[in-house]
Parts: sequence; C-alpha cells; structure tokens
Amino acid sequence: MTFIGYHASHEQYPPSELLALVREAEGAGFAGVMCADHFAPWLEEQGQSGFAWAWLGAALEATSLSYGVVNAPGDRYHPAIVAQAAATLVEMYPGRFWLAVGSGEALNEHVTGNRWPPKSERNARLRECAEVMRALWNGETVTHRGLVVVEEAKLWSLPDRPPRLVGAAVSEQTAQWLGSWADGLITTGRPRDGMQRMIDAFHRGGGTGKPILVQHGLSWAPREEDARRHAHEQWRFAALGGDVLWQLRTPQEFAAAAKYVTPDDVAATIRVSSDLDRHAEWVHEYFELGVDEVYCFNVGRNQREYIAAFGERVLPALAAR
Repeated sequence: MTFIGYHASHEQYPPSELLALVREAEGAGFAGVMCADHFAPWLEEQGQSGFAWAWLGAALEATSLSYGVVNAPGDRYHPAIVAQAAATLVEMYPGRFWLAVGSGEALNEHVTGNRWPPKSERNARLRECAEVMRALWNGETVTHRGLVVVEEAKLWSLPDRPPRLVGAAVSEQTAQWLGSWADGLITTGRPRDGMQRMIDAFHRGGGTGKPILVQHGLSWAPREEDARRHAHEQWRFAALGGDVLWQLRTPQEFAAAAKYVTPDDVAATIRVSSDLDRHAEWVHEYFELGVDEVYCFNVGRNQREYIAAFGERVLPALAAR
C-alpha cells in the first residue's frame, strides 16, 4: 500500500497558515504529515519558524491524520521534556504521532550558547537520550549521568503504547548505526542507487523489517521555469556538500555559503519538474525499493496549487499502481 504524506514546512509558513495547509492536504488525499522542529529558518527568504510542539496539538485536533516530528534532544531540549511532550500527544491521539530523533544542526542548537560537539559525540548523546526516553515511556523512574543528566525523572501521564521512535539519517554510516536501536529510519530523498545504499546500510545495522520513511524534496509548478526558480529561491542551501549544513549557525551564514549555488545545482539535489507524471514516477521509485512512507515536500511557496495538483493527479496515479 502506498502511504504518501505531506511535509509541513514550519520554516516557510506562519503556524496558522500551516494549519490551514494540512487541512487542505487531508482533503486532497495525503495520508499523514511530518515536520521538523526548528528554532530558525534556513534562509531569511523562508521567513518563519513556529514552535512545532504547540502546533502539533492543534493539527492533531484539526485533522484525522497521523503526524511526526524530527527533533534533536540533548541540547536545546532535555530528553525528559521531549519524552513528556511525546507521551502527552500519544495519550491524547493514540496511534497518530511518531517521533524522529537526530543529532541536530548548529542552526537550531547554538541558541543555548553551549559548545557544539563533533558528530561522534552528538551521536553518543542521542543514543543516551533515546534510552532515557524509552525508560520514561516504560514508566520507570530514571536517574542517568552521562552526556545528558537526568535526576529521578518519572512521567505521570503515559499512553497505553509509546510512540514509534524513528532515527534520522542522511549518511549510510548513520543509517547503519540507527539500524541497531531505532524503531525505523527516516532519510531524505535521493536517486534510486543512493536510496538503495541507504536502505542496505540500515538493514546491515539490524534494521531489517523496520519501517523506512523518506522526506522527498521536490519543486513543482505548472511552468518549468517557475519550478526551477522556486527551488533556487527557497532551497538552494540543500546543494551544499559535506557537513556544512550541520555547522552553519544562522540564516545569514547559509545565504553566504549558498551564494554561488545555481538552479542546476539545486535541480541535481531535489526533484524539479513541471511534469506531474514525472513526479509520480519519482515517488513510485521509493515504493519499488520497499520504502513504507513517503512525505512529499514541495519547497516552493505555491502550496495550495501543489496540494490541489498532487491530489488530482499524482496521488490517484500512485494509488492505482
């Protein structure tokens, strides 16, 4: 069965408008929603960054969809607080909320003024946070002293079943590591060969049989030149290579780093086309590889036009296949 969700971009829309958009996405036939928990947008042109946790309660009440959020516990958030927030949402809306955790980006975490650790240390901290949260969801009283410190924490309002704890990865190395302990994998979209390598890495690490989720970045508009322009204006930083995305601290730094990125560079990173049939083919590739859930993320600001077009053409075509 094809599960095609909608990515709600807190970095581009005020929370009130984003709530209206997920209502429209539900009406168009999208099966669920995912979002990211940011403190700042990537670029000033995006212009927003609402508090995801407050918005999630409203969105779960306003629609019947499932929701997930990508969060980085350990610095800006203490894991006990993340565990409490997730437990509350699942208790109120059983089976409709999942949590993805990653090692974070300096863009969001630098606001606490703490030292920004190297990736290996951030991964070790993330694993500790996951263990703390799972123990709290099991009803345990938790004391932990390591890269995070927890003192006699206990959650008093718990759901019947804890949320699915998915691991976020953009590299094969991280995907393999997550396979040993995460309940599933979420990664960014990529061409078939690269996606197959990510899936294989997750399976090698112990993830066989666990769900695989993809955030599929795309840019669609009725005219090809508009699709390319939208992608470059709003998402040009995605063409930056290496570890730079996790190290830059402000939207201004992202803009400076992406100064010489071209529309062609962006089109090599996300799926850009005015052809709806081509977009359907790109999404279908993931399901052929065994991906369980695909969350389509149109990076342009033409969200209502995109939701309507995908609801009319792309979602029915994929369901038929």
